[in-house]
Amino acid sequence: MRLRAILLTLATLALGLQALPAHAAAATATFVKVSDWGSGFEGKVTVTNGTTTALPSWNVQFDLPSGFTIPSAWDAVMTRSGQHYTFTNPSWAAPLAPGASASFGFNGSPGNFPGITGCTLNGASCGGGTTNPGVPGAPGAVSATATGSAISLSWGAATGTVTGYRVYEGTALKATTTATTATISGLAACETHTYTVRAYNAQGESPGQDATATTTGCTGGGTLPRHFLTGYWHNFVNAATELKLSAVPNEYDLVAIAFGEATATAGEVVFAVDPGLATAVGGYTDAQFKADVQALHQRGKKVILSVGGEAGRVQVAGAAAATRFADSVYALMQSYGFDGVDIDLENGLNATYMAQALRSLRAKAGSGLIITMAPQTIDMQSTGMEYFKLALSIKDILTVVHTQFYNSGSMLGCDQAQAYGQGSVNFMTALACIQLENGLRPDQVALGLPAGPGAAGGGVVAPALVNQALDCLAKRTSCGSFVPPRAYPDIRGAMTWSINWDASNNWSFSKTVKPHLQGMP
Repeated sequence: MRLRAILLTLATLALGLQALPAHAAAATATFVKVSDWGSGFEGKVTVTNGTTTALPSWNVQFDLPSGFTIPSAWDAVMTRSGQHYTFTNPSWAAPLAPGASASFGFNGSPGNFPGITGCTLNGASCGGGTTNPGVPGAPGAVSATATGSAISLSWGAATGTVTGYRVYEGTALKATTTATTATISGLAACETHTYTVRAYNAQGESPGQDATATTTGCTGGGTLPRHFLTGYWHNFVNAATELKLSAVPNEYDLVAIAFGEATATAGEVVFAVDPGLATAVGGYTDAQFKADVQALHQRGKKVILSVGGEAGRVQVAGAAAATRFADSVYALMQSYGFDGVDIDLENGLNATYMAQALRSLRAKAGSGLIITMAPQTIDMQSTGMEYFKLALSIKDILTVVHTQFYNSGSMLGCDQAQAYGQGSVNFMTALACIQLENGLRPDQVALGLPAGPGAAGGGVVAPALVNQALDCLAKRTSCGSFVPPRAYPDIRGAMTWSINWDASNNWSFSKTVKPHLQGMP
């Protein structure tokens, strides 16, 4: 009797188990960090079709923490907006059969990567769950066009279940729409606005996509602000984000085009849009570049040609070369609309003949000529260095010196007390003090720093530390252990290498430093 009762109980349990509802199968995406070597890492995502039907395509989206980037990926098509990445199946990939998996990989930087966040697969959580797809994926990239009183936005449709889209300026809701366009009207002329577009449904809002635009009606180029931000724009391809000049955000007041190059003729400088860059950005001609220079002028910006760079070989070591330098740079200013020149000769210069060249250029271009210099830290350690001699000899026509406070190791400051380590507030303030106490006006001194990880081999600092150093120099507040002998309220501003690296680091430098410059006295 006892055995029969046990068998009946087991049969009843089996029937009960068969009656339980089955959980809905789902597609999932799983991330693993394959390796991490300190300066970079390798990641892998595996998409698994756990459903009973073929998956015709897949779209994986996720966010990286600030400061991390993915320069390259394989076995997927990658697009990026800020820190938000999207990966879709390559064109050659067949539909993913039930139970099958497909993987893609990527290399990222820097190392010590903590992992991805906000992962979605075809709009649903990467962990699966077809009955609750969650919030939508981020909208596609936002484009903006402006008139004198309105800015019109358009964007790509978001993935997943989308009820509509909301457009924000900061935290203020400016528009709600079910379309992929919106127009914000009633604006004043020559105003710059940044809008964020988010998709939403009953589960919540997606990550946002930003766009910045300026209404028309600006009256020419104007003058540089009392405190301004300079950024270098790459006319070449490297690991940083490739950009057309039109993509430079409004935070930058002065854009230095890197670089004008040498020819076989001593002193001669030439420039043209790099073919590799043109290919990388989907096509870019000299005519389009010139139009973008004029568009920056309409936004109140200045654009100059930087001569030299790490590999630059421009040589001005005689009177004939000085004349050729002035003639060729002035011709490029007339052709491209450049407002001046930046001297970034990291392979040495002759202060006497470069001064001659710049004075000749000033005579041709007039008092509106912008002249900047980007010496390495070692070049401004004493007034006997050629760069320092050049700066002092053209002090009456010099706009600003933005020394590269990076890639230098430790250096002595103006107190000569100790070698300060790069990447610190002490380093920036104590070394800027050398220039400020040895002949340059405060309005001719700016701080040059990398825009974030990847931009330099050493001296990368958090943008907030740049603001702290500016306050230390301007007001003798927020200093480290080094306090300058006096305040320099006219300190001119900051420079970053580069706009492209700033883009690679989610615009952290410009979005942090520019508002601070605007708030300085």
